[in-house]
Amino acid sequence: MTNAILALEDGRTFHGRAFGHSGTTSGEICFNTSMTGYQEIITDPSYRGQIVTMTYPLQGNYGINTDDSESASPHVRGFVIGELCETPSSWRSQQSLADYFKEHQIIGIEDIDTRALTKHLRDKGAMRAVISTELSEEDAIKAANEAPPMEGSDFVKEVSTEEPYLWEGESRLWTIPSVTTKQETNYIDLPPVKYRIVAYDFGIKYNILRSLRQSGFKVEVVNSRTPASEVLA
Repeated sequence: MTNAILALEDGRTFHGRAFGHSGTTSGEICFNTSMTGYQEIITDPSYRGQIVTMTYPLQGNYGINTDDSESASPHVRGFVIGELCETPSSWRSQQSLADYFKEHQIIGIEDIDTRALTKHLRDKGAMRAVISTELSEEDAIKAANEAPPMEGSDFVKEVSTEEPYLWEGESRLWTIPSVTTKQETNYIDLPPVKYRIVAYDFGIKYNILRSLRQSGFKVEVVNSRTPASEVLA
């Protein structure tokens, strides 16, 4: 792995090792305290433009699959962790976290004291940051201060669907097969469709669409700027 630096706009720096893509990336740095669900976080449109720090020390241990994403592609600008699991172990895993990041050109950095970083962000507030495998410490801090701020950025425009579509993704509830209930598969049948609704995409997550379908709705997703008159026509 390549050495990398994480530099905050207030001058605080952390040194670690890059995984996935290499180069330089910037964004607003924040933290997430979840113990699982890194794939959902990485693909959550609400993290658009942000570098996410995971406080739980080990990430990547169950790999990446096609079922757990919250959107069609990742949205984080960077990913900060304590330790990367290079050999994921799960029957659902289809690729490693490092390979996924390499495929989507996302820079991750490990060997970071994420608890210390999180305490710093808790005390000082969210701020701009840079992850780089090519900049010096001084240049990385400078780049963090020159990075575009979140204020004024129209991320909704970036994440909203360009064309309307009917939600046809997997929506069945996952379960464990049971001899007692004669449930032989990993999925529970969906209820019949009762109503048709329109969902505006301001960065909507797949799990919201799944929940709507589980409640008996046929869901059409439209761009965030779609006029109400067009929806009601």
